[in-house]
Amino acid sequence: MTSKEAPASGSRILLAGAGAGDVIAVELGADDSELTRTTLRSTEFGDWVREVEATSSPRWVIRSAREIYPRLLAASVPLVRTHDLLLCHAILRDTDAVARPLAPSADWLPRAPDVEVAVPALFDVIDHSSVDPIAELLEQYREQRRVIASDKNGRLALLCAAESAGGLIAEEMRAAGLPWDPTEHDRILVETLGSRPAGGGMPSQMAEFADAVRFHLGDPHLHLDSHTKLLRALHRVGVNVESTSQWELSEITHPVIAPLLGYKKLARLLSANGWAWLTEWVHDGRFRPIYIPGGVVTGRWASAGGGALQLPRMLRPAVRADPGWTLVVADVAQLEPRMLAAMAEDKAMAEAARGRDLYAGVVASGAVATREEAKYAVLGAMYGATTGDSGRLVPRLRKVYPRAMRLVDEAARKGEDGGVVSTRLGRSSPLPDTEWQEQQAAAAGDAADPLEVKRARQRARERGRFTRNFVVQGTAAEWSLIWLAEIRYRLRQLPEAATAAPASGPFANSAHLAFFLHDEVILHVPEEQADAAASAVRDAAAVATRRLFGAFPIDVPLDLRIMQTAEK
Repeated sequence: MTSKEAPASGSRILLAGAGAGDVIAVELGADDSELTRTTLRSTEFGDWVREVEATSSPRWVIRSAREIYPRLLAASVPLVRTHDLLLCHAILRDTDAVARPLAPSADWLPRAPDVEVAVPALFDVIDHSSVDPIAELLEQYREQRRVIASDKNGRLALLCAAESAGGLIAEEMRAAGLPWDPTEHDRILVETLGSRPAGGGMPSQMAEFADAVRFHLGDPHLHLDSHTKLLRALHRVGVNVESTSQWELSEITHPVIAPLLGYKKLARLLSANGWAWLTEWVHDGRFRPIYIPGGVVTGRWASAGGGALQLPRMLRPAVRADPGWTLVVADVAQLEPRMLAAMAEDKAMAEAARGRDLYAGVVASGAVATREEAKYAVLGAMYGATTGDSGRLVPRLRKVYPRAMRLVDEAARKGEDGGVVSTRLGRSSPLPDTEWQEQQAAAAGDAADPLEVKRARQRARERGRFTRNFVVQGTAAEWSLIWLAEIRYRLRQLPEAATAAPASGPFANSAHLAFFLHDEVILHVPEEQADAAASAVRDAAAVATRRLFGAFPIDVPLDLRIMQTAEK
């Protein structure tokens, strides 16, 4: 029976496309049974959701925020809470936290976003061939609820809630955009690259570096962007390198090195964030990248265009607040090693983390002599370094921080043995593929070829380094997700802005998240709300730490600035 009566307060409502832009909304009971079914025309969908949000504050069960939310945001209809089936499927399929996780299904694999489409047609990526479009979604939701309920410590429930919030935030940040000053961006490019040729071609400063490189290599027509040709030219003048990487070239003394490094640096800027990038990605004073929550296997975000997760320091002055607004920029120092200390409940390492600089704390503990050594040692511990300065220094940490080192060492051993490791909240690493397992089995045989044994051991160590880092990076990603969700919640409590920021679309009158990069957030907020927004960011960080680690005493300090630009 079709009904348009308002659902009960705090209910759960499943949304599914019904073809021709129509939507079916199903209110669910406590046992996930269907209570009511409402069919909505595409023209009435946004208004209905707005009214239900205002009166009932439900949790919306959706296939994917990417599929449904842009349309609602375009109509200025924000969603407060969702359960994102696509994002949660990946977590609940692979988790090792329960005896019977979700069955894998090709129907629930994420699809690459369309970079060209700003607002996709409603549910246009869903197959509506089934008679009842609700059936598939409802079956998947019930299975996900079963897995979540079987996790007795409740961590998977928290992770799925945070992941779903992340799906909403990703779409909201794209809709709002990051305030960007194209005039300042152009000024930086001209100052750094040189004047822009009217008919295209190489900027003047790049051209000077290129001419100097060709002069020192004795080849006036050398194509510098051809890796093979450049290597041959370097070898001809006695620069016998295996690659043109910065670290290898920096070890060489030759007149060609300085202009070559200068050229490569400017070429990267021109390619990644030059005038073509500015034209393609910045419109109406906003940079709107495509974020992909959970795009990395550890739970870290990825991006599908615009290089959102690589914001160059030299371009940060172009990130500029609108008149009457300001930016709140906050990042965490040494987030991953702090997560390691808390996960392992290593009080000695937590003591080193007390305050702003964990590496200085490691020096104070006597484990190493300098801050640089502390950084090499800690990063080496998390990434499995066995050679160089990191490999030399890591054993010292085992004496001073045995619990933390035992956690990552055990994660590495599990990985080398083909096992699975998990983050604090239960996101688990994938099993090794069949080819890896067959290679390890063959190498264990009595008649195994010594060369194959060596290769198998090398691949096992590589997987161990992956699982060693997985538990730390994945837990840091969980902390960041909760931080984001808590910031979003607190910003929603602030009043409307005194001055609008029209280019921010549905968030023109409200403080909002504008950018996220692993351990950094940028908020765009009305000037009169700057202090309140800054407090929201600090409070959210404290809540994220408490939700992950309870009362364990770990400091997660923020470097927080209120400023007109994001310059560092």
